[in-house]
Amino acid sequence: MSKLIGSIREAIEACGLKDGMTISFHHHMRNGDYVLNMVLDEIAKMGIKNITVNASSVFDTHAPIIDHIKNGVVTGLECNYMGAKVGKAISEGVMENPVIFRSHGGRPSDMEKGTSHIDVAFVAAPTADNRGNMTGKYGKSACGSMGYAFADAYNADKVVCITDNLVEYPVVGFSIPEVYVDHVVVVDKIGEPSGIVSGTTKITKDPVGLKMAQYAAKVVKASGLLKDGFSFQTGAGGATLAAAKYIKEMMLEDNIKGSFGMGGITKYMVEMLNEGCFKALIDVQCFDLDAVESIKNNPNHMEVSASQYAGVNGSAVNSLDVVLLGATQVDLDFNVNVHTDSNGYIMGGSGGHADTAAGSKLAIIIAPLVRARLPLIVDRVTCITTPGHTVDVVVTQRGIAVNPNRPELKEKLVKAGLPVVEIDELKAIAEKITGVPKPIKLDESKVVAKVLYRDGTVIDTIKKVVTE
Repeated sequence: MSKLIGSIREAIEACGLKDGMTISFHHHMRNGDYVLNMVLDEIAKMGIKNITVNASSVFDTHAPIIDHIKNGVVTGLECNYMGAKVGKAISEGVMENPVIFRSHGGRPSDMEKGTSHIDVAFVAAPTADNRGNMTGKYGKSACGSMGYAFADAYNADKVVCITDNLVEYPVVGFSIPEVYVDHVVVVDKIGEPSGIVSGTTKITKDPVGLKMAQYAAKVVKASGLLKDGFSFQTGAGGATLAAAKYIKEMMLEDNIKGSFGMGGITKYMVEMLNEGCFKALIDVQCFDLDAVESIKNNPNHMEVSASQYAGVNGSAVNSLDVVLLGATQVDLDFNVNVHTDSNGYIMGGSGGHADTAAGSKLAIIIAPLVRARLPLIVDRVTCITTPGHTVDVVVTQRGIAVNPNRPELKEKLVKAGLPVVEIDELKAIAEKITGVPKPIKLDESKVVAKVLYRDGTVIDTIKKVVTE
């Protein structure tokens, strides 16, 4: 009854992969992942062409995909996030067909609806048995939660488990069960766990970042949401982690018992769980190795699928009180861009940005007013990642802007003595420092990416960057 097969090539052959099909990958190994490159290299050797790659995220380590695009092996690319190396090539028009960007919640929802079809899913499994039961909690390549891989395993026509730690049947505490798996392949190494680490993963010591973090924590307190049952998500950036630290201090001082922390989990969220700030952590992805260790040992640190985390038809984001998010640009209508840099080059993606902003009671953007001599606030963002009607507050070191659709929140922040200003005032302050930036040069006739909102509709497009 073993599903073991001798190699990735044999698995590809057994799955009947042909020209024009779609394959998928998950990104829990993040910038340490080896599996996507291994599979594409084998597909190229086999002479298979015109493949669409649906990867929950594409990192710099996946830069070899650029050559596969140039050679016609890969002609379609779908993801929720894209690092700058591949993003630069895409922005300069290396691929004929536009990239499809989704959110972390939109991707599984589209698979479940059948609007995103996967022919073969290749699932990197830090531990598996010969029937395909698998988990990310153990093994030399342990990544913790495998939340983004659930949708691939549940919905693909064929599923290949690729592991570097084959154990005796059955895997104890498996994440994905054997019933969804067709073949198991053992390789030397699926990735480098140190590459899992995301963002800074360290609290900022920069005075500007600390000032923004203090403002953000005070916004949360003034909102009235910081009370027993509080739920919270933050990212892995230095300022957002600092804000989480200040919020933790408030919770401990006032003996506030929150319900859950969520998202990509770092050691700082683990500390909040261990110190009694939350009853549970809801974890779709571990952002550092402390989180990997915690999810292995603490039953209150729970692994969830991307659908349960952020899916459109009811998910944990709809129970979220507060989320702290970053931004490349924010415009006067509070639309947020995290897909491109200020020069129009792709260097990110929604991830859970749009999902959590839509679901939470309070979505706070934390970002410096000026970055690399360019202003945060612009008339119109280069790309809309998260629509303005779902964004409540923008926190900068020079002041806090509140969305006009939240007048009651603005009143609370003013009453709390916070430096509340209008968003156009922030824009004016920034432009006094930087000047008015020159318009970037884009080829309006060439769409290099389509950005889908979490409901599957196109919210914006990304144009080719004009290089001189």
